Amino acid sequence: MQNTPRSNRLHIAIFGKRNAGKSSLINVLTNQDIALVSNVAGTTTDPVYKAMEILPIGPVVIIDTAGLDDEGDLGSLRIKKSIEVLNKTELAVIVVTANEGITDFDEEMIAKIQEKKIPIVGVVNKVDTYDLDENTIKIWEKTYGFPFVKVSAMNKQGITALKEKMIEQANIEKHEKVILGDLIEPNDFVVLVTPIDKAAPKGRMILPQQQTIRDVIDHGAVAIVTRETELKETLHSLGKKPKLVVTDSQVFKKVNEDTPKDLTLTSFSILFARYKGELKPLVLGAKRVKNLKPGDHVLICEGCTHHRQDGDIGKEKIPRWLENRIGGKLHFEWTSGSKYPEPEEMKKFDLIIHCGGCMLNPKEMEFRINQAVKNKMPIVNYGVLIGMVTGVLERALEPFPEVKEMFEKE
Repeated sequence: MQNTPRSNRLHIAIFGKRNAGKSSLINVLTNQDIALVSNVAGTTTDPVYKAMEILPIGPVVIIDTAGLDDEGDLGSLRIKKSIEVLNKTELAVIVVTANEGITDFDEEMIAKIQEKKIPIVGVVNKVDTYDLDENTIKIWEKTYGFPFVKVSAMNKQGITALKEKMIEQANIEKHEKVILGDLIEPNDFVVLVTPIDKAAPKGRMILPQQQTIRDVIDHGAVAIVTRETELKETLHSLGKKPKLVVTDSQVFKKVNEDTPKDLTLTSFSILFARYKGELKPLVLGAKRVKNLKPGDHVLICEGCTHHRQDGDIGKEKIPRWLENRIGGKLHFEWTSGSKYPEPEEMKKFDLIIHCGGCMLNPKEMEFRINQAVKNKMPIVNYGVLIGMVTGVLERALEPFPEVKEMFEKE
């Protein structure tokens, strides 16, 4: 990978009233003119996403949102979209102006952000035109519970201090997770089984495979990559017992058969279920598969948009496997990209099946899982589901004994 994937970047959302200077702040933070700036209130309409490098913070996605005081029916829709951004926000920046201070609109947004336990940095912008006294800043910090930084986006004043507060509040190192680094030791062999089919991008590997290889190398272990057709020969030729075999879920059955029982086997999807969100609720969701019956409604969600080809896993393989399992027809619906059902919409379904979420950041994947759990909707991801229908799930959960025990007991 030449660039950090968007899903691995810190997602920073900028909120504030119209003409608070959000777009100007983004331009000075990134040292580029990436956001449209105008004296006309409401220049930014729908949320705008931009993958950037902000030194010394690192790779980020900046999200420029519409003004919290946008008016009319269209304005209400824009505000709704701004609020939805919170589902993927890992650090929120609230921009207020020095002369106007914190308004009711800002307070309402602060409450929504804090409800979701998202760290916040406050920006007091336009101090070049109105200098706010330090005592007021201290009162705000005590009242709302997060730091404020005085800034002039026009004069680039306070930007270094703002970046320092953003790093401090985001606490990036604390939230970093590993894919399998906690399961291996330096110099361990890890065999990665990566089938190459029609859906595989030409000339490269899919994102979860790339990221897993990097995680293996980062932890001083050795990544050995092979297709399922060469797995037997690969294991035979190693001369050293691998610590772990990780497979693409689509070839779970064959890889299970070709991997000796004394080797630990799991899948990319199961690893990413843990890396991106919560493995336990997805494993519990697999239980619902056993109780599906003809006529039930199933929603299949994919976090990215792609051209579906013959044999697509979400459109063809999973529906076929499930219908063969229950001996009848199911009603399927599909969503892709950012679309995800609201709580009321969920009620019509009996099961949600989600992709591995490699194109979603952990915050959004956690939101989707939690949304389902909160509304008592069973949810399972591709890898866990395929492990279930192929009878390999219990073996694939061996690296996670607590989850395996829970699955066997429920």
